[in-house]
Amino acid sequence: MSQLVVRKLEPAVVRKLRQKAAADGISMEEEHRRILRNVLLDEALAPQKNLKDYLLSMPAGDADTDADFARPPAKVRPVKL
Repeated sequence: MSQLVVRKLEPAVVRKLRQKAAADGISMEEEHRRILRNVLLDEALAPQKNLKDYLLSMPAGDADTDADFARPPAKVRPVKL
């Protein structure tokens, strides 16, 4: 793979890249790669959502469907003291 060195970036650009990478939970280098891919390549080739974004996009369970996953009631055993 090739390497790309970008010099003389404005501090505001670096700060924004750092903030975006931190928000996505990735390195600045990976954020830079993703930005370039998204801009220069077809969206189909760009990486999809990361696991965190995928999980956050899932709808919350509601009380009606949660009953299917409920634990069975605990069996009570008599205790002699």
